[in-house]
Amino acid sequence: MFKNHIKIAWRSLSKNKFAALINIGGLSIGMAVAMLISLWVYDEFTFDHYHKNYKNIVMLMQNETSNGRVNTERSMPIPLGYQLRREYQHDFKTVVLLHPGQNILSAGDKKLNPLGTYIQPEGPEMLTLKMLKGSRNTLKDPSAILLSASTAKALFGDADPINRPLKIDNRWNVKVTGIYEDLPKNTTLQEVGSFMASWDLYMTTQPYLKDAATTWGNNSWPILAELQPGADINAVTARIKDLKLKGLALNHDDVGLSFKAQLFLQRMADWHLYDKFENGKNVGGEIQFVRMFIVIGIFVLLLACINFMNLSTARSEKRAKEVGIRKTIGSMRGQLIAQFFAESMLLALMAFLFALIIVQISLPWFNQVCGRQLGIPFSNSLFWLAGLLFTFLTGIIAGSYPALYLSSFNPVKVLKGTFKAGPLAAIPRKALVVVQFAVSVALIIGTVVVYMEVNYSKDRPVGYNQQGLLQVFFIDGITKHFDAFKHDLLNTGAATAVSQANSPLTEIWNNYSDLTWAGKDPKLQSNFGIIAVSRDYGRTLNWKITKGRDFSPEFGSDSSSIVVNESAVRFMNMKNPLGKIVHWDRDYTIIGVVKDVVMTSPFEPVKPIMYGFLKGYGDALQIRVNPNMSMAAALPKIQKIYNAYDPESPFDYHFVDAEYAKKFATEERVGKLAGVFTCLAILISCLGLFGMASFVAEQRKKETGVRKVLGASVIGLWRLLSTEFVVLVTISLLIAMPVANYFMKQWLMHYEYRVSLSWWVFALTGVGAVLITLLTVSWQTIRASLANPVNSLKSE
Repeated sequence: MFKNHIKIAWRSLSKNKFAALINIGGLSIGMAVAMLISLWVYDEFTFDHYHKNYKNIVMLMQNETSNGRVNTERSMPIPLGYQLRREYQHDFKTVVLLHPGQNILSAGDKKLNPLGTYIQPEGPEMLTLKMLKGSRNTLKDPSAILLSASTAKALFGDADPINRPLKIDNRWNVKVTGIYEDLPKNTTLQEVGSFMASWDLYMTTQPYLKDAATTWGNNSWPILAELQPGADINAVTARIKDLKLKGLALNHDDVGLSFKAQLFLQRMADWHLYDKFENGKNVGGEIQFVRMFIVIGIFVLLLACINFMNLSTARSEKRAKEVGIRKTIGSMRGQLIAQFFAESMLLALMAFLFALIIVQISLPWFNQVCGRQLGIPFSNSLFWLAGLLFTFLTGIIAGSYPALYLSSFNPVKVLKGTFKAGPLAAIPRKALVVVQFAVSVALIIGTVVVYMEVNYSKDRPVGYNQQGLLQVFFIDGITKHFDAFKHDLLNTGAATAVSQANSPLTEIWNNYSDLTWAGKDPKLQSNFGIIAVSRDYGRTLNWKITKGRDFSPEFGSDSSSIVVNESAVRFMNMKNPLGKIVHWDRDYTIIGVVKDVVMTSPFEPVKPIMYGFLKGYGDALQIRVNPNMSMAAALPKIQKIYNAYDPESPFDYHFVDAEYAKKFATEERVGKLAGVFTCLAILISCLGLFGMASFVAEQRKKETGVRKVLGASVIGLWRLLSTEFVVLVTISLLIAMPVANYFMKQWLMHYEYRVSLSWWVFALTGVGAVLITLLTVSWQTIRASLANPVNSLKSE
């Protein structure tokens, strides 16, 4: 019986090649989209699963209250980590402090500047690094370092790196004691996982850490921990939540106490998908994009299934006699249902095979867009089981309505020739077309809004000129001789301005809360970004001074002066800020106000910032390249001067505009993927519409012939046949637009700096949907209008 069902199904598909081609094409595209999204979603949900203990690994977090608003921070004071290690062993199996950052690694003449981590000795074991050589339990030795496989390859080539000497930052001698497999891209620590060095080396080589080791108000270090087996995370949180407050009280840190810090734990499983906090509450994060693409995948596949339903039921009259004859000779309705399901299963299986080909071809592009290393797991039996189950469910969904509908025909009416589907039979098909285009229109609107938000934030004034601006991170060689370095670099003509600062232009590394000024409300809690800069910082950036002046060599008092941004002026509620005193570590006089410079998220408000002139202090170098010289000519000149003053460090430069562009990476990725999947959804809908138009044109062939004989024009016939589809699409617009408006407003609420939804987005989408509909159906309707009426009426 099964063999017979398959044989009949194959004959039916072979007889209706056009309909089969549309169904297989639509279904394969829909299944390919669903597969790609499924691979990505699986990768997102298995983020950090590389670490075997990921279910028990946690990160310490804290909520701090500032001016009635709760801010969530991931950085902690060092003494907190020491106390947890010492006194809470019944709650934590392991507690480790770490310091991620960029350091120079040099082996002979090979030099790298990778991102790595100083970590306490238990860290590699807790993170279950997969060792290729050596041991992960060697960081108790301050002179030990573990390298990732790619870092070891870059430094030592094919030679055995174990026990080979290395230098960190051209100062500290270490030896390689282990090589671990590169961390996969779907791990949180992948970006800082090029090496792991000893925490003790870090503590003994950085002078400023002597005080930080006992200071509870210095929040600069992440703390990771592994819970004891069976430990209740909520109970542990309740026991440790006030530890920082107690530590601040011991330090007599009244400012720190005013922030009312409360500690809590976040599981590693939530670090990636639930990384966003607002007012102390977790509000999701990447999970919103995962959910969005799950919905997109379901809807795109549903659109393909709707095509199958529509084309199958639309051709019901052609198969009515088949159903009637089979019922007459004894076929039960269940057997007919099984027959029609067999057809949908065969078609779904063929679509699945084509979908695999589409996915395999598109994976390189997809990986590039989403920044992953996804692949089809052909050797995994679970994949094939899931694939077959996926195909079965698709076949069931696609074939359910046609099977139930076609099998219900009355054989007496069919064989008498009195069976007609009637106008009511077309209502489900029309409803499905409305659903198709409602989904497509909603996806179009959503994609347009995502692009609008990204472009709106990109067009936001950043407060300085990014073009031709380089950023270089350096060690001490240039800091000690900065004036001479700047003089020699400017003399080459490759640069027009040079400066240094203690934070890069796209981040704020230093924040300070203990600021006071005349008229400050005692209850006001402040958190200012503090940027220490050299004199030419503003000139190098080309920032805009709105009041007062910039730092200048003509004023020796600038060492006690500051320039503030407009956000700081508003926060301090100063109408005339020039000459006002702000107390930081000592008194500083405001000499200028600068337009807000966007240094952190382009989607958030600019925080209050104070720029202080501190000679010979900074980790970031800013270089304004001469606009009259090509970058290809300027870079070698800059590198030559750089190497003359710091020959041990690689010239690791970054273009500021490119670094700033990285802040849009997530939203741009979502926009690109949503755009592609939306186009595919529209294509699937148009395939179905094209098939429906061909069926309607064939069904109304005689009517068209009669009208043409009676004098109807081609334009009139085209309008007659197209109106039905335009009406359906118009109904879908009326459904989709308010739904899309609601959900996109909810999505935009995640951004404080956001675009407003304009009427033209909906109007343009509506016009576009109607035009796409007319273009899709016009070929069939015009072809029917141009047909010779003799051919359709000769049987009459």
